[in-house]
Amino acid sequence: MSFMDDNFYLTSKKAIITGGAKGLGLGMTKALCHAGAEVVIISSSDSAKEEAEKLCEQGFSVYGIKADLMKRQDVQSSFYEALNYFGGKLDILVNNSGMIRRHKSEDFPLEDWDKVINLNLNTVFQLCQLAGKVMLKQGSGKIINIASMLSFFGGFTVPAYSASKGGVAQLTKALANEWSSKNVQVNAIAPGYMATDINQALIDDEKRNHEILSRIPAGRWGNPEDMQGIVVFLASNASNYINGAIIPVDGAYLAR
Repeated sequence: MSFMDDNFYLTSKKAIITGGAKGLGLGMTKALCHAGAEVVIISSSDSAKEEAEKLCEQGFSVYGIKADLMKRQDVQSSFYEALNYFGGKLDILVNNSGMIRRHKSEDFPLEDWDKVINLNLNTVFQLCQLAGKVMLKQGSGKIINIASMLSFFGGFTVPAYSASKGGVAQLTKALANEWSSKNVQVNAIAPGYMATDINQALIDDEKRNHEILSRIPAGRWGNPEDMQGIVVFLASNASNYINGAIIPVDGAYLAR
C-alpha cells in the first residue's frame, strides 16, 4: 500500500454519525463513504433511512436508524443497534446532531435551555462514553465532536447553544487527556458560519448577514463540502498524534 492508502483511506472502517442525513452531517457522511468506511446514520427523522438507501444504491455500505436522541434510552438502544450492524466493532464516532434556540437571554425559556443542553452536550457525552468503552477495549478509535465558533465566542440570543458548544470543546479535551495514551483520539471540528438550515435566521437577517460576511476573509459562507476533508483526516490514521484539538473550519473567521 502507498502512504495515502495507509494513512487517509478508511477502507472497512466502521463509523457512526449522528444527524448525518442532512446539511453538514450529510456532507460528512458522504465523505466517510467515499473514503471507504461503512456508515450508520442515527437521526431523529426518517431521513436517516432515506439517505442511507440512496447511498446504498450508489454502492456504499450505509444503514439508517431513526432514534430520539433527546432520550437516553433511545441513544443507548440506537448505539447498540449500530454496533450490532458492525458486528461489535466501532472505529469512528462523529457526534454531529445538535439544535439551536434563539431568545433574549433574560427571556430564554428554561424548557429550551434543557432541550439544547440535553442534545448538544448530554447526548454527546453519552455517545462518547458508549463508544469509548468499545474503542478502549479494542485498542483504537476516533471520536470527532462538532463544536462551533461559539465554542470560542458568546454569540447573541443563543446562551444555551453557546454553553453547550463550549462544553463540547472542554469535553473533547477532557476525554483526550484520559484516552490518548490508549490509542483513542478525541478531537472536535468547529464549523464557521455555514449556509445550512440552523443558520437560516442569520442568512435572512440582512444586517447580521452583512456583519458576518464582512468578517470572513474567505468572503463566503461555508457549505457541507467544506467539512469533508477534515472529517476524513480526523477519522484516519493520518491524525493519530492529534488529540484534544478544536479545529476551526471557518474561512479564517477566527483569524480576523
